[in-house]
Amino acid sequence: WLQWPWVEAVVSTQSTGQPTKLFSKGIVTGFRRGQRNQTVSTSLIKIEGVDAKKDVDFYLGKRIAYIYRANKARKNKVTGRESKLRVIWGKVRRAHGSSGLVRCAFRTNLPPKAIGATVRVMLYPSRV
Repeated sequence: WLQWPWVEAVVSTQSTGQPTKLFSKGIVTGFRRGQRNQTVSTSLIKIEGVDAKKDVDFYLGKRIAYIYRANKARKNKVTGRESKLRVIWGKVRRAHGSSGLVRCAFRTNLPPKAIGATVRVMLYPSRV
């Protein structure tokens, strides 16, 4: 299937010095669709390391960030720095099929150029 050579463990350091994983990577595979119509409000995401429907349960409700680069820089409201990076936030809603795909809803629908792009699946909020 899909090889992940570009995946590196993105980590943060806790006070104990142990690395902590902050997010998993995923790929936008498209939109939910039937034979003739597609529902662009629901995106399908393939999460790294999730290959079965039972594995999806951990990711239900987790936040997803689609990060993209725009042409014009905008000032960040919190830090005051200018950046060309933008984010569309979403949430994992449910499983899609039995092979580990998930259905996600984003605040604004993902653009068509997002198909095949990577997303960050944040490991919060926790349901444990």
